[in-house]
Amino acid sequence: MSKSVLYMSVSLDGFVCGPNETPDNGLGDNGGRLHWWIREEAEADPEGANARIMEEAMATGAVVAGRGTVEPAGWWKGDHHDGVPVFILTRTRTSADVEQWPLITVLDDVTEAITRAKEAAGDRDVLVHGVGVAAAALSAGVLDEVQLHLVPTILGEGRRLFEGIGAEPHEFELIRSLEGAGVTHLRYRVVG
Repeated sequence: MSKSVLYMSVSLDGFVCGPNETPDNGLGDNGGRLHWWIREEAEADPEGANARIMEEAMATGAVVAGRGTVEPAGWWKGDHHDGVPVFILTRTRTSADVEQWPLITVLDDVTEAITRAKEAAGDRDVLVHGVGVAAAALSAGVLDEVQLHLVPTILGEGRRLFEGIGAEPHEFELIRSLEGAGVTHLRYRVVG
């Protein structure tokens, strides 16, 4: 059965991007520090934990992301990875050139986006991207798991994971912990 899984790198102080985040500076100032493990360590040790996590992420069968994630990345030029369907959650009008990419579907409802992504993914998981989508999916009860990549750095400012989600408690169960080079990968099941 397909699961919706948030994959997110996070600093020790809880930030997923640095300050001054803009479409031209998508990870904010110094936010790239959160992703060095992907570029360097996963390639340097193809048998290590970091490479394993990247392999899992790339094996997902569909992607759900928000506009704030895809715009700085140029909408991934219509293909996030290996031709899987991409569902973008936004309430604002998209430019006409987005319609030229057959893998991208734009929706305004997180439950519909996750449901359609799971159908498209078949027995593979759905990769969830973005702070807004993560918060909406958790609040709607359609986020199944959270895969955090805890990077030993402090950004001090920026955007926090689950920022603005409110005071309603949410519970998670740790189902896996892997030590990678310079990062700890923590996977949680959403239990309530």
